[in-house]
Amino acid sequence: MAIGQTLLGLLESGPCHGYELKRAYDERFGHDRPLHYGQVYATLARLLRNGLVTESGVEPGGGPERKSYAITDAGITDVEQWLSTPEKPEAYLQNTLYTKVVLALMSGRDAATVLDTQRAAHLKVMRELTRRKTEGDLADALICDHALFHLEADLRWLELTAARLDELARQVRA
Repeated sequence: MAIGQTLLGLLESGPCHGYELKRAYDERFGHDRPLHYGQVYATLARLLRNGLVTESGVEPGGGPERKSYAITDAGITDVEQWLSTPEKPEAYLQNTLYTKVVLALMSGRDAATVLDTQRAAHLKVMRELTRRKTEGDLADALICDHALFHLEADLRWLELTAARLDELARQVRA
């Protein structure tokens, strides 16, 4: 995920302190991978240096002063460009699972066991995501659906590969 653009997008609703940005990011996007404070402040420093945010105020506190950041016009333009640029669809033409299956076949190991083990791992994660989806809000359901659809595609590939394993073994050994 583009953390800089995400923070800029969050700043469009109004100026925030770094800890407020981290909290907003974690609530909306960081369920599984929350940001570290150091990452937030390093990103804000880069955005400030690039003219995409500006300091909008400083508040004294019991500890260090708390700086508030606001998005600039250049930052808004950056977010607009980022939102209008499609993400590159990944074809996944070479992945680790395929490599494991071929190497298992090349070495005489049981590739079906590799596929079965992976299938079990996928199903476990799918059950967890399905539970999370039913317990969460709409945003959580949507991100879980995204992950579930990718896992379902992986499962279809696992089944297809298992059905073609004998033929693949002949080709690998030839």
